[in-house]
Amino acid sequence: MSFPDNLRYTKDHEWIQLDGNTATVGITSFAQGELGDIVYVDIETVGKSLEAGAVFGTVEAVKTVSDLYLPIAGTINEVNPLLAGTPELINTDPYGDGWLIKMTVKDPADVEKLPDAASYQQMIA
Repeated sequence: MSFPDNLRYTKDHEWIQLDGNTATVGITSFAQGELGDIVYVDIETVGKSLEAGAVFGTVEAVKTVSDLYLPIAGTINEVNPLLAGTPELINTDPYGDGWLIKMTVKDPADVEKLPDAASYQQMIA
């Protein structure tokens, strides 16, 4: 499993990458491995402002449905359009084409408070 050093992570196994005030969010390779083959993504929170830890959608795998939790407070701007037809991108490329949402963050400093790759690896070890 890989955990890119340029990302921050959450205890709920989401990752976040900040670019100015815009962040891209996805689930980690650990999370997709635990879920198994992902067959459907349901995110209907575009345009909504949510607090950190709020459920912003779900992913459905062959055996289970799992909630997705927002890493930090902000407004969801976009859902990855590729996931509608190919949700398995989350399994095959969780840090690339398998991203979930783009959002405007409320406070960019909150991202720095999240665990880095080394801390996240210790959490799941």
